[in-house]
Amino acid sequence: MKWRLIMMALTMYGLTGALNAEQQPVHRDRLPSEIVRRAATYATDLTFPNHPETSADVDPPRMALLKPAGDGPFPAIVLVHQCSGLNPAVLAWVRRAISRDYAVLLLDSLTARGVTSLCHGPKAGVNLIRGTRDVLQAAQFLRKQSFVDGERVALVGFSWGGMIGLLASSRHYVGALESGPGFAAVVSFYPGCFRITPPNGQPFELVNSDIAQPLLVLMGEADTETPAADCVRNLDPIKAAGAPVEWHSYPYATHCWDCQHLDGFRKIDVRGNEVAFTYQQTVVDDSERRLFEFLDRRLTRP
Repeated sequence: MKWRLIMMALTMYGLTGALNAEQQPVHRDRLPSEIVRRAATYATDLTFPNHPETSADVDPPRMALLKPAGDGPFPAIVLVHQCSGLNPAVLAWVRRAISRDYAVLLLDSLTARGVTSLCHGPKAGVNLIRGTRDVLQAAQFLRKQSFVDGERVALVGFSWGGMIGLLASSRHYVGALESGPGFAAVVSFYPGCFRITPPNGQPFELVNSDIAQPLLVLMGEADTETPAADCVRNLDPIKAAGAPVEWHSYPYATHCWDCQHLDGFRKIDVRGNEVAFTYQQTVVDDSERRLFEFLDRRLTRP
């Protein structure tokens, strides 16, 4: 009965877990491997686009495989959206990556599954664990492309996608999902770093102590949806223990600081917090610099 309740609770995994986020040091709780594998089956696998495009003009945004001009092999990025799916801000990051000679798989975990938003919790089986398998499978797909350097595949995620990045940085979750070796580097923009406690289920951390691959976390100090303080508190002891983790927080930056299409938008989030989005070009420019400096440094061949 206990295991059945845990399995039922997995349907709640996602941003709804923030309702029970605890303001205390993390305890490194993690889900057993069998629970992780089961949770990843609640939605079917994605079908990735086979035809590479050389133009980042995919408007409206859609799942796409994009590459710079030439044969490569290029370093590559799996790029993951926020909880509301693909949008102009994500597409802008694709253009930035292509201009710097990165191949990109622009992932869409929602549309093919009939989902429009995960901002109030998982739907149609699309939860954080399923999302983590999506990105691992996407990395395996990229490694099979002749124009991709399979040893230089990174993950870049935003908000929900950033939370996926935290889980995809964990040796435990990568191993449990049995979907390839993971990423050479991960960058998470304004992720939630809280502890998730589903009703009647087993708590688990988004930030885990077994991070083995380089991880960069970029946060805003005025973010009331996924507070930077949660990440700093949870990442600091992991970094002190020797994990390859680094981060930067921007004073006055809100959640989704790169979302020009949401500039001035206000909402009440799933935890009841009032959230305001403010587009900040200076933060976008600096986060772009930090992102690609990190990837260039971490994806350099020996």
